[in-house]
Amino acid sequence: MKQPVFSTTVRQRKPVGHRSKAKRKEAMWAYLFIAPLVCGLGIFYMAPAVTSFYLSLTEWDGLTTPHFIGVQNFIDLMQDGTFLRSVWNTVLFTLGAVPCSIALATVIAVLLNQKIKGAVFYRTLFFIPAITMPIAVGMVWKWLYNSDFGMINVVLGFLRLPQPEWIFDERVALLSVIVVQIWMTVGYNIVILLAGLQSISTSYYEAATLDGATDFHKFLHVTLPLLTPSLFFVLVTSLISSLQVFDLIFVMIGDNFALLEPTRTVVYGVWESGFKYFEMGYASAQALILFTVILVLTLFQFYFQKKWVHYQ
Repeated sequence: MKQPVFSTTVRQRKPVGHRSKAKRKEAMWAYLFIAPLVCGLGIFYMAPAVTSFYLSLTEWDGLTTPHFIGVQNFIDLMQDGTFLRSVWNTVLFTLGAVPCSIALATVIAVLLNQKIKGAVFYRTLFFIPAITMPIAVGMVWKWLYNSDFGMINVVLGFLRLPQPEWIFDERVALLSVIVVQIWMTVGYNIVILLAGLQSISTSYYEAATLDGATDFHKFLHVTLPLLTPSLFFVLVTSLISSLQVFDLIFVMIGDNFALLEPTRTVVYGVWESGFKYFEMGYASAQALILFTVILVLTLFQFYFQKKWVHYQ
């Protein structure tokens, strides 16, 4: 009877010191590569945020020494009708722009996800506004909205339809800016949602077809639930962007003081207080309130995502 042969080869292990040295070297290179980003984050984001928090407790004109006044700026803000109106305008702007942009982007993304001719061209066409500078967008739309020679009113006049004053009428001025915001952001949302649609396995749709589901039921019970991670991302980013709107208001309405009251936003108030009236402490207090609101809303969204976001 043959005796079993055992291998006498012994795997040589690297010394513990050698392994820890390699890990230290790898960690050193990792920290070296992320150092520029961390430094930039600290210098351009964290340091200004801490400074802004301190300035919100002071009275400062940007030139002299800041004078500490505690929470007086926040007390004054709660009694400032202009600030409260800007908060209300920002809420209206967000409620008008975010849902419409996401809903429109969802519909267009579903259509562009089909096998149609020129799909790549249409995707590029929709994405162009997202990479265009907001200042340029505001200038172009300001011309389009012109009540005398703007292209929109020219077409409406040709069709014998009413020709509103758009950005020169306080009743529709904010709505006009909301339309521009939707036009400018829908392309970015489409790209994100398209990526989400293309990650959905076709097996779900095949199973739904075998069960006799219609296209509408597939969209309602397959596409929407599996698209919720992308919708969640789009919702968070769109909400933050809308609450921080400034460029469009500044370009389209900024020189029309009669219309500032119904269109003023919180960030516009921050700019006005800080760089027009040189009330840096007051401006910092407004910025801190906006930051807190955005932070709380974002945390709420991340907390409640468990109830409606479905991952494959």
